[in-house]
Amino acid sequence: MTTLPRPATDLSAAEARRIALRAQGFLGAPDRRSGVRGILRHLGAVQLDTISVLARSHELIPYARLGAVGRETVEAAYWKAGARPPRAFEYWSHAACILPVEEWPHFAFRRRAYRGRPHWNHELPDGAYDQVVKQLRAQGPLTATELGGAKRTSEWWDWSGAKVAVERALMYGEVVCVERRGWKRVYDLAERAIPDALLHDELDDAECLRRLVRLAGQSLGVGTRADLADYHRLKGEQVDAVIADSGLVPVTVEGWSKPAWADPEALAAPPRGRHRTTLLSPFDSLVWERARTERIFGFTHRLEAYVPKQKRVHGYFAMPVLAGGRLVGRVDPAREGRTLVARQITLDGPKAVPAVAQALVEAASWVDCTNVRVERVDAPELRERLTRELTRALA
Repeated sequence: MTTLPRPATDLSAAEARRIALRAQGFLGAPDRRSGVRGILRHLGAVQLDTISVLARSHELIPYARLGAVGRETVEAAYWKAGARPPRAFEYWSHAACILPVEEWPHFAFRRRAYRGRPHWNHELPDGAYDQVVKQLRAQGPLTATELGGAKRTSEWWDWSGAKVAVERALMYGEVVCVERRGWKRVYDLAERAIPDALLHDELDDAECLRRLVRLAGQSLGVGTRADLADYHRLKGEQVDAVIADSGLVPVTVEGWSKPAWADPEALAAPPRGRHRTTLLSPFDSLVWERARTERIFGFTHRLEAYVPKQKRVHGYFAMPVLAGGRLVGRVDPAREGRTLVARQITLDGPKAVPAVAQALVEAASWVDCTNVRVERVDAPELRERLTRELTRALA
């Protein structure tokens, strides 16, 4: 069993919260010069998801930090067609994520694990793998449809042989996705798309894990063993094996029952600056881990998109509202033409009203809506006050 060093720094709960907010890009002046690419490099992983209400989650992530950055600018920062070298690639990290291309070597451990995996959910037809690689080599980057079809039926899990093969090749690292057309992955040979200096699996598992734990600590600011493991979906024992050599320093945090580690640079100067007020994607790395969100913000959040409608409490895609460094409510949004519809709003008391109104109006402007309509407020006595604030903000 690994002997952990004794904690060297005591943090209050408020200090830990501010460190986490700054590390995630929500406290202090945003770095507009580095823009969306800077956000990606700083976070290390931006989660992808198919749900699109106001926008897809990978668009909401930079918006939440930078404000009304152009949506075309966001897409180009990730997947600029023909960009050489590419800026990012897609792989399995916290989930399906966009990752900075510089992180390709760090996932050698996962590529090796996939290559040695004995069981898969989809059977690979004989010859399909070699055919896909041959086709990409001859024809250049292709979508799954161009490779021979993505699905055999309308069922999401019923992949064609070509789709099974190309996804297997992507997990092995022989194929990579560095571009999307619309919402379709464009597959290419890794040897052609990834820069030569990065195209290797030379790092052993321990070094891959050490670097990923260090990067997770930098992106989180401060976190427990579980927090660090969850960021790139590592196992707890993998974190244990490298934490002493990660460069992170042990700390204790008021109210946290588990040991924690922090990025030493995050401890070097007290977090100061302006807090961002914004709607957050449920897949934002600030809140994607439920236990951490509850521990830091005292805020319990569940994505209810896959919950039967009659059992939902806060709505289909309820987005937490961040203001003043706290989570002060939820908004379940929709769009009707150029109207942003707040199907349901949950407020953490009267003080949350101006912040929620500000977040709604800014989001509406970003997605080219000129009006905001509120359908339901969980605290009916605050509805009139919220309506006044929205009217004032829209004027």
